[in-house]
Amino acid sequence: MAEIQLYGASWCPDCRRAKKFLADQRVPFDWHDIDGDEEGIRLVEDRNGGKRIIPTIVFGDGSHLAEPTNEELAEKLGLARSAMMHIYDLVIVGGGPTGLTTAIYAARENLDTLVIDSKGLGGQAGVTERLDNYPGFPDGIGGAELADRFVKQAERYGVELLQAVSVTSLTDEGHRELDVETATGDHYHARAALLATGSTYRRTDAAGEDDLIGAGIHFCATCDGPFYKGSKELMVIGGGNSGLEEGLFLTQFTERVLVVERSDRLRGSKLLQDKVMNHPKMGMLLEHGVAAFRAKDDGSGKLGTVELEDLKSGEKVARHPQGVFVFIGLDPNTGFLQGQVALDERGFVATDPTFMTSIPGVFAAGDVRGGSTKQLASAVGEGAAAAIQIRGYLDRLEREGMG
Repeated sequence: MAEIQLYGASWCPDCRRAKKFLADQRVPFDWHDIDGDEEGIRLVEDRNGGKRIIPTIVFGDGSHLAEPTNEELAEKLGLARSAMMHIYDLVIVGGGPTGLTTAIYAARENLDTLVIDSKGLGGQAGVTERLDNYPGFPDGIGGAELADRFVKQAERYGVELLQAVSVTSLTDEGHRELDVETATGDHYHARAALLATGSTYRRTDAAGEDDLIGAGIHFCATCDGPFYKGSKELMVIGGGNSGLEEGLFLTQFTERVLVVERSDRLRGSKLLQDKVMNHPKMGMLLEHGVAAFRAKDDGSGKLGTVELEDLKSGEKVARHPQGVFVFIGLDPNTGFLQGQVALDERGFVATDPTFMTSIPGVFAAGDVRGGSTKQLASAVGEGAAAAIQIRGYLDRLEREGMG
C-alpha cells in the first residue's frame, strides 16, 4: 500500500481535483471509492467527527486532511513552491485557459513567462466532467484532458508553472517594474503582468450542495444541459437574466424547466420574462428557496431530491428534477486585488479596450475581467488577444528606453 490513502467518490469534483493534484506531482496514493463501501464510509466519518466529508486523505504519519485545498496538500507534502528565477518579462496570475493561452503566445515570442495558480492548472475547465461546445472536438473532450493539453503546450514552450501558490499582492514598484508577492513570501518582478484568476459561481449553501456538484447540480447550461436530453424536469435556481436565458436554453433537452426565485417576481429583463411566461415548457416558483439537496437512495451519489422552502409560510416542498442549474451570480476571484487595481461595481477587474487595468503594465482577461462572456472559447480568445497587447506594450517600453 502507498503511504497516502485518498477516500472519496467518483462523482465528487474535489476528489477528482485531489487525485489530479497528487498525480500531477507524481505522489503515490491509493484511491478508495466509498460509494457502497461501509468500511470506507466508517473511516471517513471517524476521521471527521461523524461527518461524511470527502475527499479525506490519510497520510503515513497517521494524520489526515479533509477537503483540503491544493495549497494545503502542497504544504503537507512539502512540495517546492518557488520559481527558478525572480525576474520575468511577464508574470501571469491564474493558470486556467486564459492564462495558459497568454503564456503560450508570450513564450513563443521569447518572453520569460511565469504562471502562478492558487489551485490546480487548468482552472474550471480542468474540473469540468466534459466539454461538448469547445471548437475542434466534435465528440467532446473531458475537461481534465483539455486542461492537460493546455499545460503540456505551455511546458513545450518553456513556460514556468507554479500551482498551489496564492498571490497575495501585485504592486507597481515604479521604474516600469511590477512586484508580485505570493503566500510563500516570495517576490517576483516583471515588466508586465496578466490577471487571469477567473471567477467562482455563487452557491446556494444549502445542505448537500457540495456533495452533489457535478452529480446533478451544475453552473453552466451550455456545458451540461445536453447530458439531460430526454429528461422530464430540470430546475433553474435564480430568476435573473442568466437564469431565464439558461432556462430557455434548457427547454430543448427536457419536458419542463422550473425556475425557482426567492423574490416575489422574476428579476430578468421584461423581454426575457415575456418569453418565459409564454413558453409552454417553462414554469416558475416564486418566493421559494432551496433548503436542501439530497442524493438518491440507490448509492449512485446522484441528485434525487430538492427540498424547497416557501419563504412566506415556511412549508417544505420536495421536487425531483433530474438536474439543477444554479444561476445566482458570479464572484470574481479578486480578493487579493482590493485597493490595488480598479474594479467595477460587481468586483470584476476594469480594463480599457487593450485589456490594460488602472496600473500600467497590468492587464486582465478572461472571467475575472468586467464585461467578459464567461465561456471557455472566449476565455481562450481573450488570452490570445491580451498576449498581443502585452507584446505591444513591452515593445513600446523598449523603444522609449532606447530613446
